[in-house]
Amino acid sequence: MAASAGAQLERRSSVRRSQSMAQEEDRGQEVDEELMLRSQGSSTEPSGGPAKIAAVVEKDSAATKQSGGPSEMDQMKEKFAKLLLGEDMSGSGKGVPSALALSNAVTNLAASVFGEQRKLEPMAPDRKARWKREVGWLLSVADHIVEFVAKKQVLDNGTEMEVMGTQQRRDLQANIPALRKLDTMLLDYLDNFKERNEFWYVKRDSCSESENEESQRSDEKWWIPIVKVPPGGLPKPSRGWLLHQKELVNQVLKAAMAINANCLMEMHIPDTYIDTLPKNGRASLGDALYRIITDVEFDPDDFLSTVDLTSEHKILDLKDRIEASVIIWNRKVHNKDGKSSWGSAVSQEKREQFEERAQTLLLIIKHRFPGIPQSTLDIAKIQENRDVGFALLESYSRVLESLAYNVMSRIEDVIQADNLAREKAKRDAPPPEEAAAGRRDAQEGGDGTTLLDFMGWTGESEGRNDACSTPPPPPEMPAQDDGRLMKLPNIMTNLKQTYMEKLDFLSGSRSPAGRH
Repeated sequence: MAASAGAQLERRSSVRRSQSMAQEEDRGQEVDEELMLRSQGSSTEPSGGPAKIAAVVEKDSAATKQSGGPSEMDQMKEKFAKLLLGEDMSGSGKGVPSALALSNAVTNLAASVFGEQRKLEPMAPDRKARWKREVGWLLSVADHIVEFVAKKQVLDNGTEMEVMGTQQRRDLQANIPALRKLDTMLLDYLDNFKERNEFWYVKRDSCSESENEESQRSDEKWWIPIVKVPPGGLPKPSRGWLLHQKELVNQVLKAAMAINANCLMEMHIPDTYIDTLPKNGRASLGDALYRIITDVEFDPDDFLSTVDLTSEHKILDLKDRIEASVIIWNRKVHNKDGKSSWGSAVSQEKREQFEERAQTLLLIIKHRFPGIPQSTLDIAKIQENRDVGFALLESYSRVLESLAYNVMSRIEDVIQADNLAREKAKRDAPPPEEAAAGRRDAQEGGDGTTLLDFMGWTGESEGRNDACSTPPPPPEMPAQDDGRLMKLPNIMTNLKQTYMEKLDFLSGSRSPAGRH
């Protein structure tokens, strides 16, 4: 019976395959006939020629999509199957944990869709649709991360009782919609640059050496194209609009940074990182930095001014050392027993003060250099994290933070190119005609307009000759009829005399006789 049933199923499947192959051959013959007639230029075009060809091709593509092409459901199944395998396709159980696999999936998706934002331009429609679709799949995991809460339930007889129900975890319920909103806002800001033609981009190879030297990226990020603006710079409305867009993107950047920092703070510090730490904060910071941060009078700006922050590597190294000292001091504060190797002669109050100062430095570095890579502590937390909710929040906020920073950097490139164009226009601009004429008259000694005439401080034309000028009027005499002062040197002399008289009066009032 089993053999006969298997034979019947095999015959049915072969019949289906033969029918499908026959249908495909019929569609192929119809398309070939129509294309042959079109290529031969036959005047007797078959009825419904182009329309029939389009219908056949559309029918064939729909059948292919239904039968062979992967649908969205198939793509989603494949993606989540890889996540469940932990990025290990062998199935031997050597993959990464689910939280890290989900975090890597969000990071890789953002890298493949966004890459590095090289220009201020909208995203392609296909890439934008892919990002929204696939990030929605990954974030759907957060809908099933729940916690128990007390809820009131009313029975059929009117009795009200309290039961335990489930709802989405509070941090996910608050932050996931906020991140989705920031995502939409950021893509909308990119769409605003769709028809902006005030600036354009050129390849670095097509520019001269002088233009490359004037560029803001002569050494680093050489692959990013150079921004070009009009010779006189951007118009004032365009520059104001660009600054407004920068402020909007900066708000998105700050919000994403806050969510990411809060999520990293909530993550557990792995033991593998703690084992690598030195035994005290002095060994982590170094003697020079430790003396500054433990001084009685501490100023974060003075501390950062004494440190070399010229490269990204040095900034990251300083951040790693400060974070290590924060964890050391924090463990010493909370570890009260004297048997621990973390014990020290420094008081608890001093350690709390040092930890607070180090936290302030970390906050300043984070906001002053938002584009630096993740520190050693952050990387250790992400790799050892087992909370899927934290993995979603951290990875999603991190990719939005990176995109917002890149967009703001491209806006700053345009603003810097505009500043360079304005400075160059000022250097190349000829001097004003009036100032040039005044300088020529002064050199030639002519009777042209002088600076005093221009400012309206001289009298009639005969008053400019010192030999035949009338003596200055006394202080009580009124000014001229036109309201202008007579002689600038005499006025300055009178002011000096008046000032000296005031000094004499004040000195006289300070004398013993003056007090009485």
